[in-house]
Amino acid sequence: MSRHIGMITLVVRDYDEAIEWYTKVLGFSLVSDTALSPTKRWVVVAPEKDGAKLLLAQADTETQISSVGNQTGGRVALFLYTDDFTRDHSTMLKSGVRFLEDPRHEAYGSVAVFEDLYGNTWDLLELK
Repeated sequence: MSRHIGMITLVVRDYDEAIEWYTKVLGFSLVSDTALSPTKRWVVVAPEKDGAKLLLAQADTETQISSVGNQTGGRVALFLYTDDFTRDHSTMLKSGVRFLEDPRHEAYGSVAVFEDLYGNTWDLLELK
């Protein structure tokens, strides 16, 4: 049996601003943008063709709105793996990504925490 995580939901404030940030700033691909109703869309972005994807779900209740940018209670929410930390860190800085720390070189690899447009924290990570 083969299993893997295919998609993770990320609650966002607005579909279009989220698509713009993830595709233009992080360089992700827009995999899907399908209208489901007048106010709901199926929006999927991904850094690569294969592997986990993000379902961008626009908040539509007060509870969902309050979770935008804080889906993990302040912990790092997502991990963006790279095969070239220096290249991607530099590219992301030039694109305006806000890093919360300088790069660290740990026993497991190179890492730096950054925020997405809503304040969710991510690790940019190159494993050894």
